[in-house]
Amino acid sequence: MKIKAANGVARILKAEGVPWVSCYPTNHVNNALGEEGVRILMMGEERFAVAVADGFSRVTCGKRIGVCTVMSNLNAAGIQMAYGAIAQAWEDSSPLLVITEGVGQGASRHTHFDIAGALKPVTKWVGKIDRAELVPDYMRRAFTHLRSGRPGPVLLIVPRDLGEYDEDEHPYAPVKGWRSAPDPDDVKAAIKALRAAKDPLLYVGEGVYYADATSELLQFAELAQVPVVTTLKAKGAFPENHALSLGVRGSHAAHFLNKCDLLFSIGSSLFPNRFSHAIPDAEKKTIVQCTVDTLDINRSYETRHAVIGDAKLTLKALIDEFAKQAGGGRKKAELLDEIGAARQTFLAKFRPFMESNEKPINPYRVIGDLMKVLDPKNSFVTADSGNTRDQTSTVYQAQIPRGHLGWGNVSTLGFSLAGAIGAKLAYPERQCVNITGDAGVCYMMGNFEAVARYGIGITTLHINNGGYSGYGPGFWGGGHDPYTWKVSDHSSACMAAMARAVGFHAEDVTEPSEVIPALKRALDENAKGRPAFVEFICSHHPVHGGWVGRD
Repeated sequence: MKIKAANGVARILKAEGVPWVSCYPTNHVNNALGEEGVRILMMGEERFAVAVADGFSRVTCGKRIGVCTVMSNLNAAGIQMAYGAIAQAWEDSSPLLVITEGVGQGASRHTHFDIAGALKPVTKWVGKIDRAELVPDYMRRAFTHLRSGRPGPVLLIVPRDLGEYDEDEHPYAPVKGWRSAPDPDDVKAAIKALRAAKDPLLYVGEGVYYADATSELLQFAELAQVPVVTTLKAKGAFPENHALSLGVRGSHAAHFLNKCDLLFSIGSSLFPNRFSHAIPDAEKKTIVQCTVDTLDINRSYETRHAVIGDAKLTLKALIDEFAKQAGGGRKKAELLDEIGAARQTFLAKFRPFMESNEKPINPYRVIGDLMKVLDPKNSFVTADSGNTRDQTSTVYQAQIPRGHLGWGNVSTLGFSLAGAIGAKLAYPERQCVNITGDAGVCYMMGNFEAVARYGIGITTLHINNGGYSGYGPGFWGGGHDPYTWKVSDHSSACMAAMARAVGFHAEDVTEPSEVIPALKRALDENAKGRPAFVEFICSHHPVHGGWVGRD
């Protein structure tokens, strides 16, 4: 039976279990999706359509692939607008499928913009389908890249004028993806080094999520009795209420990073950037790196022991080998006491902020009260780039896998809303909250209408402190941006009123005692399928708890 090329794409997406496709505004593939019964979510602009699909892939750890369509032909404005969002997925290794139209056959002489060439640096693979019967082949290759090896975005160019092909002559079967197991000799050497260390530390990255290896990580850490610090992207991969957890950042994490004589990394590139720790005194430490990507080895530091393979298969092998070499694990009371004391010292610094009754409201009070309201076993929280990311990641406790979504090399403002949408679509039963600041709200407000239109029950918390660029000592202190930080105050620009106008339940809160009641009202509205926006009038409170840097 012959079908149009675009309909073949749509049917293959259904076969691959894709539940919906986000878009903006038009693409001939969208019509095929509608004809084939695939749900379409139209957002308010291209970058956000990509971000929603990206967020879905991240929160499901690649088990379900986020897909979006973007307009692009001789007028390439759509894909050009989407570039930043695709680049973010590339930087953070997110398995995202972007479908665009491209330039039709024989028309390339009419355009200056080379879509494939422009997007190649920020994609794992670019495929341009030039004959209808190649649709199944290119879709197979796309999902192979999406489900195998290091994750990353894939761009598929589907011109409008491909015509038809025969499904019976060119059938399609879903792609399973492939994993590799580590070399047993490397596993033995890594465990031998771990057992010989005096003060080992597990440094865990997002690769553990994509390998579906959080339970194996927990088993390995408990067996070996080693403290665990995670990257921001891996926050929640190890339960942060566990006795061995050091969380993501803060004085306790810094203490053990400095103290360790062996850093045992699993699922991390170990690339030091603005949103992750460097390894202090790296030349004095033994580094064991377990990763799926050989490009990570000896990239930033000398790797004494490398274990190459899928994180789940690697952790299973490490568990078996540790049991062979050492037998069963024993709790190290002295270590657990040290971790507990360091955690209490860390929390003692933040507890006064989280319980503060000062006005304007302390932003840590909002986060502290949020933790009192949410179900830690059935919720999702993410925060935008900037102060909200730094404050939330420091004190928010993630107890379940993907109970929090963090960033790696880059995070674009407004992405927290997309992350919350992706989480709610993936886990409808969860309470889903995103935290943002003044700049983030301005990036996302054009998409609030779509959230209300589709009845996506999420809550946005706006930390309104009346300005941008509040980094560094003293917040807007010396050496920062004295000419560009200030925005309209709440009396002249009420963001809650704007959200209310497009269908949100919305409130603005000035009293600390009203934080919890407002949060509860918002979550009650979410349960009815209505999004909520709560604007907190907050102080210029500095960020505490930075990243450990290079010496």
